[in-house]
Amino acid sequence: MTRTPLPLGRLHDIGGGRRLMLHRSGTSGPTAVFLAGVGLMSLDYLNIHNRVAELTTSVLYDRGGNGWSYPAELPRTAAEVTDELHELLHTAGIPGPHLLIGHSLGGAYARHYARRFPDEVAGLLLLDPFHEDMATRAPRQIREKLDEMLDQMRGQESAEPTPEQLEQSRAQMIQHFAAWPEPVREPLAARHLATWRIASRENQNLYDKVASEFRQAPPTPDLPLIVLTAMGHDATQAHLWPAELLREINEGKRALHAELAAESSRGEQRILDDAGHGWLHEERADAVIQAVNDLIARARR
Repeated sequence: MTRTPLPLGRLHDIGGGRRLMLHRSGTSGPTAVFLAGVGLMSLDYLNIHNRVAELTTSVLYDRGGNGWSYPAELPRTAAEVTDELHELLHTAGIPGPHLLIGHSLGGAYARHYARRFPDEVAGLLLLDPFHEDMATRAPRQIREKLDEMLDQMRGQESAEPTPEQLEQSRAQMIQHFAAWPEPVREPLAARHLATWRIASRENQNLYDKVASEFRQAPPTPDLPLIVLTAMGHDATQAHLWPAELLREINEGKRALHAELAAESSRGEQRILDDAGHGWLHEERADAVIQAVNDLIARARR
């Protein structure tokens, strides 16, 4: 894997040759820790991280095999991912308990972390999180389409993009990251281009082995919990799914997220009708900050 410069943060050695990127800003507590979704990485959350750091200590990190962290054999189990984060936070001296902010699959990992290490978590903010029953409770047509999409992703892994395709993708990313600080923009786009196969590899065992881990985990602890459910337009989702199927997926997601919120007596679901799945932390940064503020207040009480 091509190495690109690390524009922020530093690599922490957590043993066994594993080095993970972590970037910390802000003061006081509880410390917020962002867990990225599949296909995203730490610095994709830099803008919202900087705003959270005005409220409390905030941490971005890349799990093994992703972003600027060193390679890991993928796919991995949820236990491996959460053990790794546990080791990183202790090695880097990040004080707990932590407010975990997890997006998509990162939301499922955040919930799994809280179930495994409940004494080290002050609250959960789940940004349109993955749920282990999303596929099993979906209509057959959706399950078949999902299997087809995963097969296509696996088939594309061996393909090498042309220089023209790479340059087109780079230009699109630079435009997308226009609101990011200038020193971060180019390295972030370059890192995405160097690691685009990671999403497919992380997904390979998601709907069977990892979903089974989530189902067999201990109950979610009774802690402050907010689930943000994105019900607005998402360009990537709209490209992947026919409109009617996407409506069914979103309605099923709304119901599953309500169940997630109900896992804690202090849980709450908030619907965002004007944000999509992939970039709700940019499209509705105000809603994310409001939720962080609310969880900090509840945790401090």
